[in-house]
Amino acid sequence: MTRTHIAAPADLLDLVGRPIGVSAWQEISQDRVNMFADATGDRQWIHVDPARAAAGPFGGPIAHGYLTLALAPMFIADVLVVDHMEAALNYGLNKVRFPAPVPVGSRVRGAVTLKAAGARATGIEAVFTVVYELQNSDRPACVAEFVAMYR
Repeated sequence: MTRTHIAAPADLLDLVGRPIGVSAWQEISQDRVNMFADATGDRQWIHVDPARAAAGPFGGPIAHGYLTLALAPMFIADVLVVDHMEAALNYGLNKVRFPAPVPVGSRVRGAVTLKAAGARATGIEAVFTVVYELQNSDRPACVAEFVAMYR
């Protein structure tokens, strides 16, 4: 795992275009997938029925795309330490793609780069590119531009 440490949100302005870090690996267990399904009501068999999913297109259950995407704040917090910060708020997404499925039992991690940052009246708006690396795969599980507001 690699990490960037800065003193204040305004220091993000000096990091634009630079890699921020690579997070720790996160296992995508069936329990994690089931809890996400319960929380969202998305109980499609490809995610929650291992027996049926074994005969499906991926040879087993896969994580929800939105479960994968939801790991972004954790990945960013794992690789970016900001001292003297009041809050970091999810502000939105610019672009999201899911190039490869995430099989249950696999591991993913986030490679985070700061694409853009700017001062706003409410703080520092930062746009991170997060590449979700899938262990033992040449293709990423997800590539997303995640927007956060730091105060």
